[in-house]
Amino acid sequence: MRIAYLLGSLNRGGTETLLLDCFRNAAIAGFPFIGIFRKAGILADDFKKTGVPLYCLSPKSIADVTYFVKLRKLLIRNKIAIVHAQQPLDALYARIATVGTGIKVALTFHGYDMEAEKTDKTLIHWIIRHTDLNIFVSNSQKKYYHHRYRFAEENAVTVYNGISFDKLTPAKSNSWRTELNITSDTILLGSVGNFGGVRDQLTICKFLKLLNDQGINFCFLFVGKKNPGEEWRYDQCVSFCHENGLDDKVLFLGARSDVPDILTQLDAFIYSTDHDTFGIAVIEAMASAIPVFVNDWEVMLEITDRGSYANIYNTKYPEDLLNKFLPFTVNPDRYKQKAEETARWVRETYSIESHLNRLKETYQTIINR
Repeated sequence: MRIAYLLGSLNRGGTETLLLDCFRNAAIAGFPFIGIFRKAGILADDFKKTGVPLYCLSPKSIADVTYFVKLRKLLIRNKIAIVHAQQPLDALYARIATVGTGIKVALTFHGYDMEAEKTDKTLIHWIIRHTDLNIFVSNSQKKYYHHRYRFAEENAVTVYNGISFDKLTPAKSNSWRTELNITSDTILLGSVGNFGGVRDQLTICKFLKLLNDQGINFCFLFVGKKNPGEEWRYDQCVSFCHENGLDDKVLFLGARSDVPDILTQLDAFIYSTDHDTFGIAVIEAMASAIPVFVNDWEVMLEITDRGSYANIYNTKYPEDLLNKFLPFTVNPDRYKQKAEETARWVRETYSIESHLNRLKETYQTIINR
């Protein structure tokens, strides 16, 4: 049972990071696999270093017959049993290339279709009925797609994302406090995620204004870049903080490669989602044994066991976030103790090992059909 993973590009993103962790743990996967990508990117060298066979095939157009012939030959030569696409377009390519071969096609939906163009939704409507299995990263996401596209329920399964927790090692020093000249009595807070429609950083900014009005001594770190075409979201947050006198308390760090080190130095993690499908940043924060405050979006309730392992506030209500957060400032040790219990649960539930085991079981069900 050999698998071929189809990747659109090798740029840094949630999907690519997940696949990279899988590639790095190929030895414990329990099934052999290869990778096929269309575009190189910043993570190309990291993928190559894993030792997993990697191939680049780039179609010149959606009707590039040569591409389909090359893809078909590559899959047959490598004795591939299942092609696992990460995007609807790649699933379509795989479906065309594998006609008559007996090779199965699986597709993981990593996001929602809320910002998709009409043509993309048309593609989803077709391909979701022509894969051998559709994989979703949460039950709430699966429920959403089934309601929207009415495909056969038996043709869908949930496989939670996995994280390689080895990278979340405790910080060796309070380097961020030193670098930013943050005193030991200042509460260091932060959030991770690019500025785009998926997240709602503005609600966090409004909460920080309320927190500042309470006279709380804090410093907040936003980690994440501007999403192309959505720069206004980032600019809106910067302007809000400037207009409310938060320039010295709220820092916008942009994209960072040292997120694990930043997480382990925070006193608490604040997150506000608009429509995340899973919330890897939230899981990583929970695994870092720091208190997490996140809004009651359905998937966040799902990944925190209905809020048992996080502090939940009402979506888009900064006042409620403030009310949930203020007790932390009075008794942080109690929250820290709970966070350590949470970290143990998260590392068992959402490990890359658990993810790979679940994938292996899922692939076997496809083969047995």
